Order: sequence, then structure tokens, then C-alpha cells
Amino acid sequence: MHYNFLPGTDIKVSKICLGTMTFGKQNTEADGHEQMDYALNQGVNFFDTAELYPIPASRSTQGETERIIGTWFNKSGNRDKVILATKIAGPGDYTKHIRKDLSFKKAHLDEAINKSLKRLQTDYIDLYQLHWPERTTNTFGKRNFKFSPNDPWVENFEAVLDALEENITLGKIRRIGLSNENPWGIMRFLQASKSSATKIITVQNPYSLLNRLFEIGSAEICHRENIGLLAYSPLAFGVLSGKYRNGKTPSNSRLALFERLARYSGEKSFEATERYADLAHKVGLTLTELSLAFANDRSFVTSNIIGATTLSQLEENIATYQIKLSSEVLKAIDSINEEIPNPAP
Repeated sequence: MHYNFLPGTDIKVSKICLGTMTFGKQNTEADGHEQMDYALNQGVNFFDTAELYPIPASRSTQGETERIIGTWFNKSGNRDKVILATKIAGPGDYTKHIRKDLSFKKAHLDEAINKSLKRLQTDYIDLYQLHWPERTTNTFGKRNFKFSPNDPWVENFEAVLDALEENITLGKIRRIGLSNENPWGIMRFLQASKSSATKIITVQNPYSLLNRLFEIGSAEICHRENIGLLAYSPLAFGVLSGKYRNGKTPSNSRLALFERLARYSGEKSFEATERYADLAHKVGLTLTELSLAFANDRSFVTSNIIGATTLSQLEENIATYQIKLSSEVLKAIDSINEEIPNPAP
């Protein structure tokens, strides 16, 4: 396995991160334990979760993924071998069951951290992330920003950092990051950190062959401000695994089970997928291998978050850290992207 340091720290994380959002819905507790056993044995020491998970979010399953990870820690005794990341949910129609007030006020951050610690059966979280912004902005498949003059949000970047800093001082969390954040939000948190001991060191955003929007405004921030991208959905909800090619929709697949998760299933996304599949075939790779190796290759990606519903999928996904794409293949990928740029938001 290859490893990187979380930016500005001595915390070493595997280039492949185990995503867990299927634990408790598409995967049982036993499945989750098996995946974590296998991942750790393959050198994957970085696990990512959230208080919201599993996905799709619901009141009946909220927190179940963290609970499953917690029972694995308790059973295996492997907490000290894992760099653990989790997240606090922000405002949204699908999160109202979590807290009455979903702002990032200190009391809510404290509550969320304490509940996550209890479910995870641990006394510290290595990386604590804000799952998406409090403010109204274009996240979760919204390509363009539309300003809302009625947005009640009030800037409180410094207050959020102060509340997180207190939890760092208490030893409950070690480092902090963002998720589903845009360039303005990243830079405002960095600006606020100049008067705080706490700096945002990572951002977890979608990044794949079908969505390279991160490169437009945020990749430069990563390089110049020493921030690491934790790339999620590198297989675009499974579209880049090839399982939906030729009009197929497997009965147990995410797109079949959860119609809301459809941001990667537009006509242009499928067209681009066919082009990438042809390229993969020409160079002797599977579509999955090409897709994950591409994300692994990016200089601004600290870790690539993969998820799987079967052990065979997990095996293939983890093994991609060994694949190095040639300059010719990378040029061919860029050529496809120029003709069908970022088909998924």
C-alpha cells in the first residue's frame, strides 16, 4: 500500500480509504466487519464514515454505520491501527431527523462529536469533518451557484473553528476537515484559521472521470495552501464500474434501490463512460481499474475513498493502488474529458 501524510501532520494514511456508507443498509454488520478486516489486512489504515450514514439517510438507520464500526473496534481491538474520519451533518431536508437545529453552533458540534464517539466506541476521532456547508450553495449535484437573498445563514467561521479547537484541546478530535465545500468556503476557513490554532487540512469532495470540477477552482488551493483532497465517488456511484452499461440496472445496485442517487446517470455520463470503457479495454485494464488509478494519480489527492457492497469489489478497488497510468493513457483521458467535459455535476 502507498501512504501519504495528512497535510501538515505526522498522521500517515493509506492512498486508499475505506468508505463505509453502505454499512447498515446495503451491507450487514457482518459484511462491514469482513470488509474492515480485509481492508486492514491489505494495508488500508484509513476509514471514513459520518453520523448521517448509511445512505440514503433515514431516521431508522441514522448512526448505524458508526455503530457497526464501533462493534468492530470492540471485537477486533484494532482502534490503534486505524485513522478514523467522521462528519457532522449540516442543514438539509434529509437530515432533520438528526437534530432540531443543524447549524454548526458549539453546542451542536459538541453533541454530534459525543454521540459519534459513543457509537464508534472510541475516545477520539482522528479527522472530524463538516459534511457540507451551513449556507445555501451548490453541493450534491448542483452544478451552478444561485444566490439566495433569503438565506438566513450568518458567517461564523471563527466560531466554528473555536468550537472545534476546544474539542481538540479535550482530546476528542485530532484534526479537522471540510466536505462538499466550494473554493470560497475553503478559503474563508483558511482565512479564519489565521486567528486560530486550528486549520482545515482536508476537503472531501466528489472527484472522478465524470466529475473533475474540483480541478477548476479547488485543486490550486490544495497545492498552494497545503490542503488534501479526500476524493469520494471515484466510481461515480458505480457507473464507472461498468455495471450499468448497455442499459443494465442490476436489481441490487444503488441506482436501482435508491432513485434519488442519480447524479451520475445522465445521457452524457453514460456516453463518456463508454468512451472510458473502450480506452480501458485498449490498455488492458478494467473500467474500474482505469477510473480508480486516475484518481489515485492526482497530485492533490491525499486519499481516494472507495466503497463496495461485495468483497470481490473491495478486492479489485484496493488493488488499484498498484496501477500506474502512462502519460499516453492520461492524455487519452484528457482528450475524452475535453470532448465530454464533466458530464456529472
